[in-house]
Order: sequence, then C-alpha cells, then structure tokens
Amino acid sequence: MTVDRYLRLIAGALIMLSLVLAHYSDLRWLYFTAFIGLNLFQSAFTNTCPMMTFLKKLGVRSSI
Repeated sequence: MTVDRYLRLIAGALIMLSLVLAHYSDLRWLYFTAFIGLNLFQSAFTNTCPMMTFLKKLGVRSSI
C-alpha cells in the first residue's frame, strides 16, 4: 500500500471512530472529526499532511 491509501484508510477510520464516540459518549468528539476534515481539505491544496510525513518516516512507499 502507498502513503495515499494509508492516509485515506487512517482518516476514514478516525472519522468513523469519532462519530461513534460522539454518538455514545460526548458530542465534543465532533471537533476531532472537523479537525480531520480540515486537515484533509488543506492537504488537497498544499500536498502536505502531518500523517503523510509520519508514514514516510515509517518507510511506507510513495505513490510516485
């Protein structure tokens, strides 16, 4: 798998987890959902993301 696929997998899993936590625990978990969404939005324009940097340091191969 590439960095891009891992990024989508991790972001999707964290969004789903935060929605479940917001439903069953505390609605403030939706701030975490918004943070992930905003981070993905800005990465579309800048092509940088903290998770991508972390995954590259772990040795995950790039898509190019």
